[in-house]
Amino acid sequence: MRIATYNVEWFDSLFDKNGRPLLDMAWSGRRDVRRREQLDALSDVFNALDADAVMVVEAPDTSRRRDTVKALEQFADFAGIRARAVTMGFVNDTQQEIALLYDPLVLRATHDPLGTPEGVGQNETPPAFNSVYHLDLDTDMTGDPVTFSKPPLELAMQVRQTGFSFRMIGVHVKSKAPHGARNRDDEIRISIENRRKQRAQCIWLRQRVEQHLVENEPLIVLGDFNDGPGLDEYEKLFGRSGLEIVIGEGNGGAPEDQRLFDPHARMAMAPRASAAPTSSRFFIHQENRYLSALLDYIMVSKDLAPLGKWRIWHPFDDRACYENVALREALLLASDHFPVTLDLDIETS
Repeated sequence: MRIATYNVEWFDSLFDKNGRPLLDMAWSGRRDVRRREQLDALSDVFNALDADAVMVVEAPDTSRRRDTVKALEQFADFAGIRARAVTMGFVNDTQQEIALLYDPLVLRATHDPLGTPEGVGQNETPPAFNSVYHLDLDTDMTGDPVTFSKPPLELAMQVRQTGFSFRMIGVHVKSKAPHGARNRDDEIRISIENRRKQRAQCIWLRQRVEQHLVENEPLIVLGDFNDGPGLDEYEKLFGRSGLEIVIGEGNGGAPEDQRLFDPHARMAMAPRASAAPTSSRFFIHQENRYLSALLDYIMVSKDLAPLGKWRIWHPFDDRACYENVALREALLLASDHFPVTLDLDIETS
């Protein structure tokens, strides 16, 4: 079984209000890319992945005038992929939803959020991800309100033919970038505040992860974490990266059997002399160059780790992607992130 996570930049801008793909040559949200070009590139990438399930990060918007499910279903029809069913969770206000595209002949996927629902009093245990969680983040014995701008997507998954069940959590954790900073002091202030919020979201997510691990439930946590060890100079103020918190690594980490595993994350957490993979590539206008970073992960519980084979579909670092010129160009046109896949050696039929 193949599971993928894919952050598609400006996916929402590729559909009209009825969820139909905009197959024209108007500019997409991506720099110097036309809408038809991006849609064709995405079609090529999704077909190359041929995944049983794809966690789509920055999926098309749901609002009064737009519908994530309708848009993704029509994209699947346009692309001709077998992952044509859609499940999503709590709607957010950012025009970047989290949704799962999956093959309905292989899998069942049900939105199954845990925790106290939104607006139901104070919470002493992790509430539902669309709620407010009061966490003591600065040791003043007072709970600070924490929210997700993009609530994680919690899914109960089952392989149709065999009945094998597992849990899946799709994630898009807050960015730490100091957007809107007017000067260096502003940049420092916003960066520290964003990291504080990002760390709080990761603590909340880790607590939910532990709920599943204690119950010995097979678990996959995947998506865009906007984080990794050593990505910015403010990390030392907080001791651990958000990624390490979710996995259960680092100072004050979890016992070995309560940790999640992702080989790319493990490489990133190794001494800095080690070569680390990357899953994204951003153009820095002020410096006229590209910046690469590892932001996208598929983490699994200890029982699934021995069954998995991970791959980042990087157009330059993955040899097969590089040598396939059409796929290489499609990956570069489709998004500023590249897909990550996990092939699990479990029976699906």
